[in-house]
Order: sequence, then structure tokens, then C-alpha cells
Amino acid sequence: MAIDTTTSSTAPTREPLGAPRLSTRGKLVLFVLCAAQFMVALDFSVLNVALPRLGADLGMSRSALQWAVTAFSLPSGGFLLLFGRAGDLFGRRRLFLSGLALFGAASLLATLAWDPASFLTGRALQGLGAAAIVPTGMSLLTTTFPEGPARDRALGISGTLLSLGFTVGMVAGGVLTDALGWRSTMALLTVFALVVLPLAPGLLPESLPHSLDGTGGAPIPGRPRLDVPGAVTVTAGLLSLIYALSTAAGHGFGRADVVAALIAGLALLAAFAVVESRSAAPLVSLPMLRRRTVAWGNLGGLVTFSMMSTVIFVLTLYLQEILRLSAFETGLVFGVLGVLSALAGARAPKVIGRFGARRTLVGSLAGQGALIAALLGLNAHVWSVWLATAAVSLAGVCHLGAIISYGLTVTSGVPDEEQGLATGLVTTTQQVGVTVGIPLLGVLATTSGDLLSGVRTVLALDAVIVLAAAALVALGLRGQGAEPASGPVEP
Repeated sequence: MAIDTTTSSTAPTREPLGAPRLSTRGKLVLFVLCAAQFMVALDFSVLNVALPRLGADLGMSRSALQWAVTAFSLPSGGFLLLFGRAGDLFGRRRLFLSGLALFGAASLLATLAWDPASFLTGRALQGLGAAAIVPTGMSLLTTTFPEGPARDRALGISGTLLSLGFTVGMVAGGVLTDALGWRSTMALLTVFALVVLPLAPGLLPESLPHSLDGTGGAPIPGRPRLDVPGAVTVTAGLLSLIYALSTAAGHGFGRADVVAALIAGLALLAAFAVVESRSAAPLVSLPMLRRRTVAWGNLGGLVTFSMMSTVIFVLTLYLQEILRLSAFETGLVFGVLGVLSALAGARAPKVIGRFGARRTLVGSLAGQGALIAALLGLNAHVWSVWLATAAVSLAGVCHLGAIISYGLTVTSGVPDEEQGLATGLVTTTQQVGVTVGIPLLGVLATTSGDLLSGVRTVLALDAVIVLAAAALVALGLRGQGAEPASGPVEP
């Protein structure tokens, strides 16, 4: 049930003029949910700069260091759909709190790790906790704040912090590692969990357990049921796919284990589709996937995440290996991106309120693609840093608009009892998108004989893919009806 987020309990959900302010309780709920999402986003990048020191301290070889990232990404992406649906059936608040507790304990274990095995165990448990936090946190947000200006604003803030967390993690990781050592990056996450966890139980509403028939969302009498065959096939399929793509990022697609994992992942996901078509209570409702807003919205999300992560990866190589900038100077470039993204997040709900989520999604993708194309003007002269900074920062603004609007597009109009499923799809798209871009395109830059030529090739392909996605999403969502304007949202 949505809590009152306005100053007047009789205010309509959408208003042509003006907008409701969030109540004090609404702001506290939003703080808890966004702090948890920011914490997880931070975890995706805060350790990257610290990997060489971590390896030297724990005795991990260079080839083994990829597992510091993969051990987290495997469970965090593989279990998202399962935990999103489990939250629908057994209670989102309960699963969210369990995920927070697990994430905090795992971060402490990673902080105190005494050998590679204990550290990787902590990272894997962090990923499992994140897989519970992200979909349940987003579904708690979409069910707490009613569709309209309040939800637009809440998702705007959440999307901003999601994008900002990744950028802040890149900068903070270097600062903390230089000042206090690599363990401070994991300690930071422990502190975050310790701050959020005590606040959450008294603020977050619990969703009632549901059992859905897979056709229209009608409750089924009796105990909630989980689609076990569907859960096994989709989780194993995602785990295999993410393992293959994560490993390919460092070693290429020629390794036998990468090829085997890709084949297994695709086969398991195909089996999942068959299982769902025959299940009385499917993990993923096929009518849900047939919604054009869900299908095309998630395509937009997949492209914006995968292509922007690739741009950041190749620009990091370009700035440090071609322009010879230091790690700190490179961090400043991406710091501008973070600041502009934060400012864009504050304005995004007003833009969406005026133009609608679907038009904003298409426009944001088109803008992101055009600005990535502008990066083709980069060369080996140091003045190119200004073009790189301006273009990637403005592309980040469009990227943030796409993040917020695709989440709204996918979840709008979905019944409360299926919000965990919808947000599970949204967050799975995010994780797969972040994982898939660098292995598919980024390796072209690292395997090219001329790095600058390789960077340009990647950026050209990246721009084409984003612009093509913008056109496809526009066509796919055409004829879905006019979206009611939500009006400007008060700060």
C-alpha cells in the first residue's frame, strides 16, 4: 500500500499543475531505500582501483584478481529475478532487511579477510545480499510512492544515486586506497550497512505475501508458491551467462570455459522460457513480458547501461594510456560526469512530467548516441581532454534520463502484487547491461594493434547501437497512448 507522500491526503495522484511535496515519513523511506541502492552501486566500482594492492596483500595473482569482481557480479546478477519474485510472494520488507544484514556481514568479512578464499567468500555473499536488496528495494519504492509525481521524483532520486554511486566509487576507491589501504573500501560498505539497517524496520511497509496464477495476477488460495523449475533454470542460466561475459572481458571468447558457459547459459534460458510457458504459477508471467512497455523499456535500459559502461571503460584507457593522465586526473574527468548527473537527476522528474517517460527514454537514448558519436573527434593531443570531458559528461546526463525513464516505463501500470517481478526485470537488465558491454565491445580496444584506432572503433559501434535502439524503442512504443503529464515536481 502506498503511503501518503503529499501534504494533503485528498490530493490527486497526477495533477496538471503544481505537485505534491513528500511528507517527512516519505522522505525518510526514500532516504533508506536510496542509501541502500547507492551502497550497492558503490560496491560495483569502489574496489577496482584497489585491486593491485589487494592482490599483493592477499597473495592473489594478476589472473586471479578478476574473481574479486566476478565473485560479486555472479550472484548479484544471477539471483535478481528469483529474489524479486520471492519478495512478491513472501514479503519484500523481510527480504530487503535480510539482504541488508547479509551485505553488511559480508562486507565486514571482506574487510577482515586473511586469505583469498575468505575475501572471495565475502565478495560472493555481498553479491547475494545485493541481489536481495536491489529488486526488493526498488519494488518497495514503486509500491510506496503512487504512480505520478511522487513516484517520478522518487525514481529520479534513486536513478541519480545509482549512477552517482558508480562514479563516486571510482573516485573514492582511489582516495581511500592511497590514504588507508584497500581494506578501507570494504569497510566503507560495512559502515553504510550499519547506518541503513537500524533505520529500515520501523520505516518500511511490508507487502502482503501473494501467490499469482500467472495469467491475470489473481490470488491463489493457500500458501504462496514459488516456481522452482523456473527459478533453477533462470538463475543457472544467468549465472552461466554472466560468468562467460565477465571472464571474456579479461581473457577473450576463445577459452573453452567461456564457450561452454555461453552455450549452457543460452540453453538454460531457452529451457526457462519453455518452463514458464507451461507453469501454473510462473516465476515470470509471460503476459508481463508481452507488454510492449516492459519489452521495449527493458531494451532501452539494456542498451543505455551496456553502452555507457563501455564508453567509461575505453575512455579510462584513452585518458591514461594515450593522453597520459594520472589516475587522479582521470577521476576528475569522471567527477564532472558525476556532478552533472546529479544535477540532471534533480531535473529529470520535471522533464518526464512534461514529455512523458516514453518520449524521454527515446530522446535520452538519441542524445546519448549523438554525444558518443562526438567522441570520434578524439585524438592524441592533450587538448582532447576537454572534448572527452564535455561529451562524456553530457552523454551521462542523457544516460541518467534513460535510466529513470526506462524504469518508469517498465513499472507504470503494473499491479502492486507484480511490482517485484517488474523491478526484478529492471534490475536484471541493469546488471546484465553493465556486464555485457565491455566484453562485447571493450575488448576491441584492448586487442587492437593501435589503441587510439581501437577506441574510435568501439565508440563508433557504441554510437550506432544506441541510436538504433532509440529508433527501435520509438517504433516499439508507438501507439501506446498519450501519457498524462505529472506537472512539475517541487524540490
